Amino acid sequence: MRMGYVVVGASLAGAKAVETLRAEGYDGPVTLIGSEEERPYERPPLSKGYLMGKTAREKIYVHPAEWYADQGVDLRLGVTATAIDPGGRTVSLDDGGLVPYTRLLLTTGSSPRRLTVPGAEGEQVHYLRTVGDSERIRAAIRPRARIVVIGAGWIGLETASAAREAGAEVTVLEAAELPLLRVLGREAAGVFADLHREHGVDLRFGVRVTEVTDEGVRLEGGELVPADAVVVGIGIVPNTGLAEAAGLHVDNGIRTDQGLATSAPEVFAAGDVANAFHPLFGRPVRVEHWANALHQPRVAARAMLGQEAVHDRVPYFFTDQYDLGMEYTGYVEPGGFDRVVFRGERRSREFIAFWLSGGRVLAGMNVNVWDVTDPIRDLVRSGRTVDPAQLADPGISLDRVGR
Repeated sequence: MRMGYVVVGASLAGAKAVETLRAEGYDGPVTLIGSEEERPYERPPLSKGYLMGKTAREKIYVHPAEWYADQGVDLRLGVTATAIDPGGRTVSLDDGGLVPYTRLLLTTGSSPRRLTVPGAEGEQVHYLRTVGDSERIRAAIRPRARIVVIGAGWIGLETASAAREAGAEVTVLEAAELPLLRVLGREAAGVFADLHREHGVDLRFGVRVTEVTDEGVRLEGGELVPADAVVVGIGIVPNTGLAEAAGLHVDNGIRTDQGLATSAPEVFAAGDVANAFHPLFGRPVRVEHWANALHQPRVAARAMLGQEAVHDRVPYFFTDQYDLGMEYTGYVEPGGFDRVVFRGERRSREFIAFWLSGGRVLAGMNVNVWDVTDPIRDLVRSGRTVDPAQLADPGISLDRVGR
């Protein structure tokens, strides 16, 4: 078998990597390996439109079914890479196959963090990561069904929104004092708490789950919250097993340089699994959102081809819950800001929030305000000190703030 470029992880990231290899003129062998039987698809619809039955299944796929063969991509689905050998430059598969590579890209993604209490493996307990997971949860969120969501992060809140719109009774259980507290801080997190309460969600904060039974979810103290189905959204963990076993540098993901190269020669990583050095922030950053899986593999593919390629995009993600649409641009570590400035009124849910440190804008979140991501991104990238009063004043264009 001829050696060529191999991508392990038939995800959005993997699909965009092989697409870029072909677009950049590489005409050698390309192999894309995925554990799922499904060809690469996008995950955001799984907790949004597809979960709600508003997005057709065919719309979630990255490419049409025939695209891979037309592009000469050897797409191997339903097989799992079990080992990589950087010295011998081979990938071992669970079907006994051995795939040699010239260069290798790992887009192995992440897996849902598991709930570790008695009963957590019961049939009524769901996690949301795959298209099959989304379909099973969709079947459970029927009218008047009692749905308990454990975890008030993005996946938990989007699932709660979809369930309420389907007519289910929803309870959200969260250990912290507010939803998204580590991500947004107290000032902005309250917006999402109010949103879900107004739509009839029973929010329980500061609670600890001790058991899942056939009747529901038991809390510390003994209370049983009735449930017909339980959805767990308590975070994800990067799938680093292959990299660790092969001796790659792993630290909160696979560590890479700004061109997505790992510590092993000719091995690269991109997407959820990559903890990549970001030149804008001056440190490694691992981003678990759609935009990163869309753009980072393009940089990795160009770097694999020997081109000068640097991943320095400002992180971006979005959410849709009920009548609230939000975009977030930038990066803030938990507790890494000293001030939040609002432009607009939080009560109306038409505003922009800015996270600042030392007068610099670290991130901005526009809620039901559109066509502002570019100037927010420019403020983040500029690193310039700004006047908070200008940030808060809707009469001053964001393009002029700090100038």
